[in-house]
Order: sequence, then C-alpha cells, then structure tokens
Amino acid sequence: MAGTQVDDSSFLQAFANLLGAPEPALRLLISILIGYPLVLIHRYTLYCKSPRLQHLYFISCGVSIALFNYGQNVVHSAVCIMVAWLLLLFIGGTVASIIISFLFQMTYLLVGYYLTGTDTYDIKWSMPHCVLTLRLIALTYDVYDGKKDLDKLSSDQQKTALTFTPTLVEIAGHTYFPASFMVGPQFSMRRYLDFIKGTLVGCELPPCVIPGMLRGSLGLFYLAVYQVGISWIPDTFINSEDYEALALWQRHVLVGLWAKITLYKYISCWLIAEGVCIMSGLAFNGRDPKSGGPRWDGCRNVHVLLLEGSTQFGHIIQSFNSNTNAWVAQYVYKRLRFLNNRYVSQVAALVFLAVWHGLHSGYYACFFMEFVVMNFERDLSTFVKQYPRLVSILNAGPLKYIKFVVLKVYVIVFMGYCLGPFVLLKLHRWWNFYYSLFFSGHLLFAGWPLYAPAVKAVLKTVAGERVRIEKKDDEKIK
Repeated sequence: MAGTQVDDSSFLQAFANLLGAPEPALRLLISILIGYPLVLIHRYTLYCKSPRLQHLYFISCGVSIALFNYGQNVVHSAVCIMVAWLLLLFIGGTVASIIISFLFQMTYLLVGYYLTGTDTYDIKWSMPHCVLTLRLIALTYDVYDGKKDLDKLSSDQQKTALTFTPTLVEIAGHTYFPASFMVGPQFSMRRYLDFIKGTLVGCELPPCVIPGMLRGSLGLFYLAVYQVGISWIPDTFINSEDYEALALWQRHVLVGLWAKITLYKYISCWLIAEGVCIMSGLAFNGRDPKSGGPRWDGCRNVHVLLLEGSTQFGHIIQSFNSNTNAWVAQYVYKRLRFLNNRYVSQVAALVFLAVWHGLHSGYYACFFMEFVVMNFERDLSTFVKQYPRLVSILNAGPLKYIKFVVLKVYVIVFMGYCLGPFVLLKLHRWWNFYYSLFFSGHLLFAGWPLYAPAVKAVLKTVAGERVRIEKKDDEKIK
C-alpha cells in the first residue's frame, strides 16, 4: 500500500508539474470534479431510496475524498462531527450549546491553522475544515431556533430551523456531502434532509444534469482564464523589482488586473462545486414565476453577471462567496441586533470573517479595507440620492457610459488594492505592497470622514446650480 501511495504521488506530482500547478491544488481539483460521477451514481441508484443508505454513501464518498487529500488527518473532521452530535444530544436547543459549539469549533479551526500554517496559502486539512466549522456551528443554531415559536423567527430562520435533533449519520452525511465538503457551498441541514427524503424536488428524477454540466463548464472556463492570467502576472511579480520600476498608475492598473485574475481561482472552484450540487438536485430553488421551469440557484456561491458588471464594491460582496456572506449575515450580523448598532454588528461580522479565514495579518488588513470602503460608498451614495436631478443627469446620454467606465476602472483598481493583503498574507509583504502604492486606498477610503464635508459641499453646489439653470431655461420657454 505504501508503494502504491508513492507511485500515485509521483504520478500526480509529474502531472501537476506539467500543468504548472502545485500537487495539492491538483488533488483539490480532482476532488471537486469527482463529485460529478459520484452524484450521477447516486441519481440513478439511490435517489429517493433508503435515507440511511444515501447518508452512508455520501459519508463514504466524502471520507474517501478527505483520505485522498489529507490521509489520516480526516480524524479532525470526525472529532468535530462527534462533538457537534454529542452537544445536540445532551444540551441541544440551549444557549449553552451554541456558545460551546462556537468556542469549540472555532478554537479547533484556529489551532489547525496554527499547526499547519506557513508563509503562503496552504491546501491542507484546515482548508476544508473551515467549511465544516460553519456547517456545524449553523447546525447548533438551527436546532436552537427549532425550539422557538415559528412566528418569532425571521424568514431566514424559518427556512433552516430544525424541530428535532439530527442523528449522527445525518450530521456526517451533511458534512461529508462530496459536492461541498472541500470548498463549499454552504447549505442547511434542512435542505440536505429534504433532498434525501425527496421532498425538495420530488422523487421523479429532476432535469438537472444539463444545468449542472453548464455551470461546471463555466467553472472550467474561469479556471483556464486563471491559469493563463497567472502566468502573465504571477503573485511573485507584485513587490518585485520589475513591478517597483513601473509608474504609479501602471502599478495600480496591474494590481487591479492581478487581483481579478486571482479571484478567478476561487470562482472556478465554486462554480465547479456548484455544478455538482445542481446535478445532484440539491440546488433546486423552486420554480421561475415567469417560465414555470425549475430554478437551480439554491446553492449559488457566485453571481457571475453581477460580479463582471460590478461598478461598486457592494456589488462584488453580493456576488462573491455569497453563501458564506449569507451565513455570516444570518448567524453573526443579524444575531447582534440586540446591540442596536449597525456599525458594531458590521465590525463584529468582519472580524469573525477575518478570524475564520486564518491567523495571517493580511486577512485582517483586507477586511479592514472592506469596512472603510463599504462605509465610504454607503455614505456617498446616500448623499447623492438626495439630489434626484443630479442622479438623472449622470444616468442619461453619454454621461451614463462615461460613468460606467469610470466606476468600472475604480472597482478593478481598488479591488486589487483591497485584496492584496489577502493574497500576500504576511505583514512585510502587504506593507511593502501598500507602500508601493503610496497607501492611496487608505487615503481615499479611510480618510473619507476628513474630506467628506468638502466633497459634499461641492456636489451640493453643483446640484443646486444645475437646478437653477434648469429653472431659468423653463422660464425662458414660458
């Protein structure tokens, strides 16, 4: 067996070298793609059959994928699943169960990050464990919500609340579901159990194979674009001497293009995994009110059109890793409503996201930028909307297209600025990165409260002058 593992590893390493990718990344891609035949086997042999057999099938598939990638480290996921089940069994539905689950699962994840972390982004057992962590914490919340009166729950909570305690086999099947074990997407235990019982779509085989293939093909397209793009602007180029020799505006533009290419690495994985969820039938999300056809966006993690057409950072946040963002909104942000302070809730949600991603300082620098950028855009947008005539002018005629181009360049350039620390991770690397850009994003976004009064005064004057001119023209016509 040991010899076989060496031969397999040597073959995969050689193939990875041929592709120009690390072996762990190749294993990850194989693990996501293998989901397609696995869910097809389930579709034609186990769909709507014995729930226990379906759970055991998904558990065996997920554990096999974990063994292929991380060997004996699969024990970490098993331990956390067992703890989650015991918590629900003995104190499920209580506040104590939520607190203990949150502390245990997050601590286990952070210790894993500490033990496996290096100076770069690591594809080790702690990577899929972050997906598992959110899933098991949400499970404890959902059982807690299930103990409340239905009319006291929000619409989101009503969709996910569990009025019973899931069994160990159900929890393990949900966790190891092969379409999402490695990179997500997140979906609730209730959706999973409805899928297993056949009540999500119905026991007639759903027409989801072609939609799943199309979504997966889109993911492969993004992967190809990423492979070509990263060979043009590799991560090592940032902070290199050639990069430093460029003019400031060139550095900003290249950083924006580099970040967009880097995003495609994540987008490709999520689209491929989402295609597996669609092909299984798990992503069914009701029927289109116009056409009456089935919708397969129940596990959507990327809104491609919104992402590519984004002209605000808010668009990117809505379109990128949307399942995780929805999870944080439901289980962190909205649970802090009792504080009655939107900014405190927002900071808490972003700090949680940073901690959940890992211990590298780059994550915290990235989410700090997200906070100041979102507040900049929100404040400026709220002010401009007070002047409908100014808005209508900007959205009419040639100005509409000029505005789109300017905002698109703004998003691409400063998305790169904000994402830089997330990729570079270590303080010395992302600090040099920001130094090379003269901290332009910090001055623009974090400095907004200092120069906002002047900008608002100018916009107010421009809007008022435009109204005065229009009134004068109207009087001349009369």
